[in-house]
Amino acid sequence: MKQFIVAKDVFEKLPDYCVGVVAATGFDNRSVNEAITKMLDAEAAKFAESHKDDNVRELPNIKACRDAFQTLGMNPNKFMCSIEALTKRVQKGGVLPHINSVVDLGNAFSLRYQLPMGAHDIDKAEGDIEIRFSTPDDHFLPMGETELEIMPEGELVYVSGHTVKTRRWIWRQSDDGKITEETNHVFFPIDGFSSVNKDDVLKARDELAELLVREFNCGIKVGFIDSTCSAMEI
Repeated sequence: MKQFIVAKDVFEKLPDYCVGVVAATGFDNRSVNEAITKMLDAEAAKFAESHKDDNVRELPNIKACRDAFQTLGMNPNKFMCSIEALTKRVQKGGVLPHINSVVDLGNAFSLRYQLPMGAHDIDKAEGDIEIRFSTPDDHFLPMGETELEIMPEGELVYVSGHTVKTRRWIWRQSDDGKITEETNHVFFPIDGFSSVNKDDVLKARDELAELLVREFNCGIKVGFIDSTCSAMEI
Protein backbone atom coordinates (compact mmCIF):
# COMPACT_ATOMS: atom_id res chain seq x y z
CA MET A 1 0.00 0.00 0.00
CA LYS A 2 1.39 3.38 -1.01
CA GLN A 3 1.55 6.33 1.33
CA PHE A 4 1.31 10.09 1.04
CA ILE A 5 4.05 11.72 3.10
CA VAL A 6 5.00 15.32 3.83
CA ALA A 7 8.63 15.56 4.93
CA LYS A 8 9.15 16.94 8.41
CA ASP A 9 11.44 19.74 7.21
CA VAL A 10 8.62 21.13 5.05
CA PHE A 11 6.87 22.19 8.25
CA GLU A 12 10.02 23.97 9.40
CA LYS A 13 9.57 26.31 6.41
CA LEU A 14 5.75 26.32 6.40
CA PRO A 15 4.62 25.54 9.98
CA ASP A 16 0.88 25.76 9.32
CA TYR A 17 0.89 23.94 5.99
CA CYS A 18 -1.86 21.35 5.71
CA VAL A 19 -3.30 19.03 3.07
CA GLY A 20 -6.79 17.58 2.80
CA VAL A 21 -6.58 14.15 1.18
CA VAL A 22 -9.05 12.13 -0.89
CA ALA A 23 -7.98 8.87 -2.50
CA ALA A 24 -10.46 7.13 -4.79
CA THR A 25 -10.28 3.74 -6.44
CA GLY A 26 -12.50 1.68 -8.74
CA PHE A 27 -14.26 4.31 -10.82
CA ASP A 28 -14.78 4.81 -14.54
CA ASN A 29 -12.99 7.87 -15.93
CA ARG A 30 -13.74 6.96 -19.56
CA SER A 31 -17.37 8.04 -19.70
CA VAL A 32 -18.64 11.62 -19.78
CA ASN A 33 -20.38 12.43 -16.50
CA GLU A 34 -23.01 15.08 -17.18
CA ALA A 35 -23.29 16.13 -13.53
CA ILE A 36 -19.57 16.92 -13.39
CA THR A 37 -19.66 18.66 -16.78
CA LYS A 38 -22.47 20.92 -15.56
CA MET A 39 -20.73 21.49 -12.24
CA LEU A 40 -17.53 22.74 -13.88
CA ASP A 41 -19.46 25.04 -16.23
CA ALA A 42 -21.47 26.45 -13.31
CA GLU A 43 -18.43 27.04 -11.10
CA ALA A 44 -16.53 28.75 -13.92
CA ALA A 45 -19.45 31.04 -14.74
CA LYS A 46 -20.05 31.82 -11.07
CA PHE A 47 -16.40 32.66 -10.41
CA ALA A 48 -16.12 34.85 -13.49
CA GLU A 49 -19.21 36.83 -12.52
CA SER A 50 -18.45 37.08 -8.79
CA HIS A 51 -14.84 38.16 -9.26
CA LYS A 52 -14.89 40.02 -12.56
CA ASP A 53 -13.51 43.21 -10.95
CA ASP A 54 -11.21 41.56 -8.39
CA ASN A 55 -7.47 41.17 -8.35
CA VAL A 56 -7.46 37.41 -7.79
CA ARG A 57 -4.03 37.44 -6.19
CA GLU A 58 -5.63 39.27 -3.24
CA LEU A 59 -8.26 36.59 -2.60
CA PRO A 60 -7.33 35.18 0.84
CA ASN A 61 -6.66 31.59 -0.19
CA ILE A 62 -4.63 32.62 -3.22
CA LYS A 63 -2.70 35.25 -1.27
CA ALA A 64 -1.76 32.55 1.24
CA CYS A 65 -0.20 30.51 -1.59
CA ARG A 66 1.66 33.53 -2.94
CA ASP A 67 3.01 34.29 0.53
CA ALA A 68 4.20 30.69 0.86
CA PHE A 69 5.96 30.90 -2.51
CA GLN A 70 7.85 33.96 -1.26
CA THR A 71 8.74 32.17 1.98
CA LEU A 72 10.15 29.32 -0.12
CA GLY A 73 12.19 31.74 -2.24
CA MET A 74 10.04 31.33 -5.35
CA ASN A 75 8.81 34.44 -7.17
CA PRO A 76 4.99 34.06 -7.37
CA ASN A 77 4.87 36.46 -10.33
CA LYS A 78 7.31 34.39 -12.36
CA PHE A 79 6.06 31.00 -11.14
CA MET A 80 2.33 31.46 -10.72
CA CYS A 81 0.72 28.90 -8.45
CA SER A 82 -1.84 26.65 -10.11
CA ILE A 83 -4.89 28.15 -8.43
CA GLU A 84 -3.94 31.72 -9.38
CA ALA A 85 -3.34 30.67 -12.99
CA LEU A 86 -6.67 28.82 -13.09
CA THR A 87 -8.71 31.67 -11.63
CA LYS A 88 -7.12 34.24 -13.93
CA ARG A 89 -7.96 32.09 -16.92
CA VAL A 90 -11.58 31.76 -15.84
CA GLN A 91 -11.84 35.44 -14.95
CA LYS A 92 -10.95 36.32 -18.53
CA GLY A 93 -13.13 33.80 -20.34
CA GLY A 94 -15.70 32.41 -17.93
CA VAL A 95 -15.23 28.84 -19.19
CA LEU A 96 -12.80 25.94 -18.99
CA PRO A 97 -12.40 23.04 -21.41
CA HIS A 98 -13.69 19.62 -20.42
CA ILE A 99 -10.84 17.09 -20.16
CA ASN A 100 -12.19 14.10 -18.24
CA SER A 101 -14.15 13.59 -15.03
CA VAL A 102 -11.17 13.61 -12.66
CA VAL A 103 -9.59 16.75 -14.14
CA ASP A 104 -12.95 18.51 -14.38
CA LEU A 105 -13.75 17.70 -10.76
CA GLY A 106 -10.43 19.09 -9.57
CA ASN A 107 -10.95 22.30 -11.53
CA ALA A 108 -14.52 22.71 -10.31
CA PHE A 109 -13.59 22.32 -6.64
CA SER A 110 -10.53 24.53 -7.04
CA LEU A 111 -12.75 27.31 -8.36
CA ARG A 112 -15.41 26.80 -5.70
CA TYR A 113 -12.95 27.14 -2.84
CA GLN A 114 -10.05 28.97 -4.53
CA LEU A 115 -7.76 26.22 -3.31
CA PRO A 116 -5.06 24.38 -5.26
CA MET A 117 -6.19 20.81 -5.84
CA GLY A 118 -4.04 18.29 -7.65
CA ALA A 119 -4.85 14.86 -9.06
CA HIS A 120 -2.28 12.08 -9.32
CA ASP A 121 -2.65 8.59 -10.78
CA ILE A 122 -1.56 6.37 -7.89
CA ASP A 123 -0.91 3.38 -10.14
CA LYS A 124 1.66 5.41 -12.13
CA ALA A 125 3.60 6.33 -8.98
CA GLU A 126 6.92 4.54 -8.48
CA GLY A 127 6.25 4.31 -4.76
CA ASP A 128 4.99 6.61 -2.05
CA ILE A 129 3.93 10.10 -3.10
CA GLU A 130 5.82 12.70 -1.10
CA ILE A 131 6.11 16.43 -0.66
CA ARG A 132 9.77 17.12 0.04
CA PHE A 133 12.68 19.23 -1.08
CA SER A 134 14.31 18.01 -4.29
CA THR A 135 17.75 16.48 -4.74
CA PRO A 136 19.99 16.36 -7.85
CA ASP A 137 18.93 12.70 -8.27
CA ASP A 138 15.38 13.80 -9.06
CA HIS A 139 14.08 14.43 -12.56
CA PHE A 140 11.04 16.07 -14.17
CA LEU A 141 9.34 15.60 -17.54
CA PRO A 142 7.47 18.78 -18.59
CA MET A 143 3.97 18.37 -20.01
CA GLY A 144 4.14 17.50 -23.70
CA GLU A 145 7.94 17.10 -23.71
CA THR A 146 10.17 14.06 -24.17
CA GLU A 147 13.39 15.26 -22.53
CA LEU A 148 13.88 15.01 -18.77
CA GLU A 149 14.91 18.00 -16.70
CA ILE A 150 17.43 17.34 -13.91
CA MET A 151 16.24 19.00 -10.75
CA PRO A 152 18.14 21.54 -8.70
CA GLU A 153 18.58 20.82 -5.03
CA GLY A 154 16.15 22.23 -2.47
CA GLU A 155 13.01 22.91 -4.53
CA LEU A 156 9.71 21.93 -2.88
CA VAL A 157 8.09 19.25 -5.05
CA TYR A 158 5.49 16.52 -5.23
CA VAL A 159 7.55 13.43 -6.03
CA SER A 160 7.41 9.64 -6.21
CA GLY A 161 10.76 7.91 -5.98
CA HIS A 162 12.94 10.31 -7.97
CA THR A 163 10.19 11.26 -10.44
CA VAL A 164 8.94 14.77 -9.75
CA LYS A 165 5.19 14.97 -10.23
CA THR A 166 4.80 18.71 -9.67
CA ARG A 167 7.58 21.30 -9.77
CA ARG A 168 7.78 24.26 -7.42
CA TRP A 169 5.21 22.66 -5.13
CA ILE A 170 1.95 23.62 -6.91
CA TRP A 171 3.26 25.26 -10.07
CA ARG A 172 3.55 22.80 -12.97
CA GLN A 173 2.58 19.13 -13.25
CA SER A 174 4.67 16.56 -15.10
CA ASP A 175 3.69 14.77 -18.29
CA ASP A 176 3.88 11.35 -16.67
CA GLY A 177 1.55 12.54 -13.90
CA LYS A 178 -1.34 13.50 -16.14
CA ILE A 179 -4.75 11.93 -15.64
CA THR A 180 -6.13 9.90 -18.56
CA GLU A 181 -9.37 8.09 -19.34
CA GLU A 182 -7.71 4.88 -18.12
CA THR A 183 -7.04 6.28 -14.65
CA ASN A 184 -9.06 4.55 -11.93
CA HIS A 185 -6.98 5.09 -8.77
CA VAL A 186 -6.51 8.76 -7.93
CA PHE A 187 -5.00 10.79 -5.14
CA PHE A 188 -6.44 14.31 -4.71
CA PRO A 189 -4.38 16.63 -2.45
CA ILE A 190 -6.00 19.90 -1.38
CA ASP A 191 -3.28 22.30 -0.22
CA GLY A 192 -3.94 24.86 2.48
CA PHE A 193 -2.82 26.53 5.69
CA SER A 194 -4.36 25.82 9.08
CA SER A 195 -4.24 29.47 10.16
CA VAL A 196 -5.98 30.67 6.99
CA ASN A 197 -8.31 28.12 5.43
CA LYS A 198 -8.39 24.80 7.30
CA ASP A 199 -12.19 24.84 7.31
CA ASP A 200 -12.26 25.31 3.53
CA VAL A 201 -9.79 22.45 3.06
CA LEU A 202 -11.86 20.08 5.17
CA LYS A 203 -15.14 21.11 3.58
CA ALA A 204 -13.74 20.69 0.07
CA ARG A 205 -12.33 17.29 1.04
CA ASP A 206 -15.63 16.02 2.45
CA GLU A 207 -17.73 17.36 -0.44
CA LEU A 208 -15.38 15.79 -2.98
CA ALA A 209 -15.46 12.41 -1.22
CA GLU A 210 -19.26 12.47 -1.04
CA LEU A 211 -19.57 13.37 -4.73
CA LEU A 212 -17.17 10.62 -5.82
CA VAL A 213 -19.15 7.99 -3.93
CA ARG A 214 -22.45 9.29 -5.29
CA GLU A 215 -21.40 9.61 -8.92
CA PHE A 216 -18.96 6.68 -9.24
CA ASN A 217 -19.80 4.31 -6.36
CA CYS A 218 -16.05 4.01 -5.79
CA GLY A 219 -13.88 3.25 -2.80
CA ILE A 220 -12.74 6.29 -0.81
CA LYS A 221 -10.11 7.16 1.77
CA VAL A 222 -9.95 10.60 3.35
CA GLY A 223 -7.36 12.17 5.59
CA PHE A 224 -5.76 15.35 6.82
CA ILE A 225 -2.04 16.04 6.90
CA ASP A 226 -0.35 18.69 9.03
CA SER A 227 2.67 18.99 11.32
CA THR A 228 1.09 16.61 13.87
CA CYS A 229 0.29 13.85 11.35
CA SER A 230 2.51 13.86 8.28
CA ALA A 231 1.66 10.56 6.53
CA MET A 232 -1.27 8.35 5.56
CA GLU A 233 -2.03 5.37 3.35
CA ILE A 234 -3.58 6.15 -0.01
